[in-house]
Amino acid sequence: MGLLKGPWSFTRYRIVGKLPEQFNDFIDEGLKKNAFCNIARSASEKTLGWTSLENVLDTDFNYAKYKCGAYLIFSLRLDRRLVPSSLLKLEVMEAEKKYLTESGKKRLYRHEREEIKERVQLELQSKALNVPSFHEVCWSPAHNTVFFGSLSPKIMEDFEKHFKESFLMTLQPFLPWESLSAGKVSESNIAGGTIAAGHDRSDAGRTINPIAWGREFLTWLWFKSEERNGIISIPEMGENEVLFLQRLVLTSGEGEYSDTVICHGLHSDMREGKEALRRGKKIKEARLRISKDANKWELTFKADQFQFQSLKLPTIMDSNEEADREGQNLERIYLVERAVETTDRLFAIFFHLRTSPQWEKEELASMVKWMNQ
Repeated sequence: MGLLKGPWSFTRYRIVGKLPEQFNDFIDEGLKKNAFCNIARSASEKTLGWTSLENVLDTDFNYAKYKCGAYLIFSLRLDRRLVPSSLLKLEVMEAEKKYLTESGKKRLYRHEREEIKERVQLELQSKALNVPSFHEVCWSPAHNTVFFGSLSPKIMEDFEKHFKESFLMTLQPFLPWESLSAGKVSESNIAGGTIAAGHDRSDAGRTINPIAWGREFLTWLWFKSEERNGIISIPEMGENEVLFLQRLVLTSGEGEYSDTVICHGLHSDMREGKEALRRGKKIKEARLRISKDANKWELTFKADQFQFQSLKLPTIMDSNEEADREGQNLERIYLVERAVETTDRLFAIFFHLRTSPQWEKEELASMVKWMNQ
């Protein structure tokens, strides 16, 4: 379980709307009513529900075991009955052959083929074994945010739907450029007020295509990282070290028109990456190390959705003592939030520059000079 031990990959959400009154009772009821139920004989392709994070077999949630300080932590269990496509194809062919023989027909109509395929698929699914997966949830009611342990669009869709059915609240993926451009982020969340006073934030989001915000940010961050040998000053957080490690993914265009370059190498030797930048590509994905004092975080940052993949946290002391376990879990959550806060504040610095006259007058020229070095 990456939230409590080991590297963690996750997507961030914000909750739309206000939390209900009698919140504790409401959440308790929502979790228990929508907990995972193992219906082994069901032919359903997919079964999902909530479980305890520390014990995935616990679906009773007795004694508020999902509470950890000011956070709610639990897990989404998703079981799938997987039928190999090659097996399904063979079984359908056999069923069609049998149907033609028994009916005396020479050919099948389209609706007959569809009916046979559906029947065969249900039969195979009823015999297939469940393949379970578990995805951690860390919910901060105080900040109206949720961290969810998956980067898969399909699993994210299942999670969003089940969360809404359970708690009658809508989740939206958290993209910082949307919040900043709409002026909805408090000063404490935008790097100490880096958005200039009097700036028309309602127009900021139209400066560039929304899908490009994350890619331009990551490209700018590489430049800033090399500007002072990895040292970047962040308001209210002091100087942090941000290093680009052994992997960059650069791209231009979208879909079938996209052109991608993957670079491997040491921080100072990614010449192929700079050449790709000169050809107009932007960084879509990068492996980063963020350091502050004695603490170090490593992660693969996925720019399009501002997602965190394989986040390694600073080392903390393991404890097997029950009394210390909650403290250890809270420390890991704090370290996850620290990594997220650092990237948010870095993005806020970029956002201010990108939507100000200084971008064209100074910053862009410095970046072009750096690319050509």
